[in-house]
Amino acid sequence: MTYLTTVSSWKSFGGNLSVYDHESPLLGCPMRFAVYSPPQAEDGPVPVLWYLSGLTCSWANVMEKSGLQRAAAKHGLMVIAPDTSPRGENVPDDEAYDLGQGAGFYLTATEAPWATHYRMDQYVVDELPAIVAEAFPQADMGKQGIFGHSMGGHGAISLHLKNPERYTTCSAFSPITSPARVPWGQKAFEAYLGPVSIAWEQYDSTELVKERQTKATILVDTGTADSFLERELKPQIFIDACEMHGQRLDYRMREGYGHDYYFIATFMDDHIAHHALGLTD
Repeated sequence: MTYLTTVSSWKSFGGNLSVYDHESPLLGCPMRFAVYSPPQAEDGPVPVLWYLSGLTCSWANVMEKSGLQRAAAKHGLMVIAPDTSPRGENVPDDEAYDLGQGAGFYLTATEAPWATHYRMDQYVVDELPAIVAEAFPQADMGKQGIFGHSMGGHGAISLHLKNPERYTTCSAFSPITSPARVPWGQKAFEAYLGPVSIAWEQYDSTELVKERQTKATILVDTGTADSFLERELKPQIFIDACEMHGQRLDYRMREGYGHDYYFIATFMDDHIAHHALGLTD
């Protein structure tokens, strides 16, 4: 049994937002995550929606800035926000914001010094869901969706494509959908996975969608004023791959919006509704 320590808890829109710490044997360090449990959970199981954050972020960004609790309460969805990487004094780090702690890229590292701790895809798919299933009987683990922002959008789409029977709904804000082709992804992949190889393709949504299409319609919102649009996001590569290989995609370019939580908060209700449509009866 995994023991959870409650860090904080607040009443919100009739439900509860709580933050927990636990020891992660998989990652070899303590981890923190947040859970928003909607009021409907008091009457029985509710679907589970995972939110993966971007570079430098933690559970706090989406829970404090996006306003998701209102829509999650309306539709009866439990939203869980893991951290973006392992953390702690003994966990390898880098001075740059886009590598190391805060920048786990939702993969399993194979290169030193990262390989011992950086296994965020396994944490999100295996270890944390097992903890949630044990600690929160109101979580309906048979109905799960996944979404995220930027690096977390990369994680959400790639994990959906690899696990479509688990994450039956998927969406993203400003996702890095072709990490093997952009500086953020190339830097992280080389550090965590080594020189360019087939291993990179296993974490690149554009490559994955060529081999694995799902039944879901993937919803994506990206701002036309996003400062990372041309250098790091390059959405057309993924759009073309989905069209060519038959993956349903609703990719919306939002005029004048950036890469920030003002943008995310503006369209969060749309994303919650998208998942609710696929996860609730």
